Amino acid sequence: MRPGIVSRRLIGSTVVLALVMAAIPARAADHSLEYAVKATFLYKFASFVEWPAGSFEHETSPFNLCVAGNDPFGGRILQDAVAGQHVARHPIVLRRLARAETYGCHAMLVSGPGTAEALSAVSGAPVLTVTDSSVDAAAGIIHFVIVNDRVSFDIDNVAAMRNHLIISSKLLALARRVNTTRAGNSG
Repeated sequence: MRPGIVSRRLIGSTVVLALVMAAIPARAADHSLEYAVKATFLYKFASFVEWPAGSFEHETSPFNLCVAGNDPFGGRILQDAVAGQHVARHPIVLRRLARAETYGCHAMLVSGPGTAEALSAVSGAPVLTVTDSSVDAAAGIIHFVIVNDRVSFDIDNVAAMRNHLIISSKLLALARRVNTTRAGNSG
């Protein structure tokens, strides 16, 4: 794929992500809308992250989006959101795990009891961890928050670096807060 095409797609994804953040209020009373927005963010985040060499067997290997522990999305919200989606040329495959494991996961939503332990288990592995403020106390590399009835997110860039991930400045600019100090959250 030509570099210009990749750049236009990244810019297009940035615009879509920014519009979704700005335009859709996620009222606490409308749980399904809130989680539909979060599900879209969850797979869109991956377009703004660079994984280390060797993270994929080949350029069309699946992008494994794992859900460890409880699924705060419930039902089919996340499954429907990722159906037919890709990260670059990698088709997204949704995997549900009873516990956190690093093997094969590129991004992991960690939720429910044991979140801190799960984040610790994947710390240092090239896994993008995502947590949800309405469910968890511990925060992953990306942590969903609700601000003024809108879905937003914080980013722990130190944890991302610890997991050998590079987060695009475009995504960092959209975050509510970005941690750049060593005293950050676990990743």
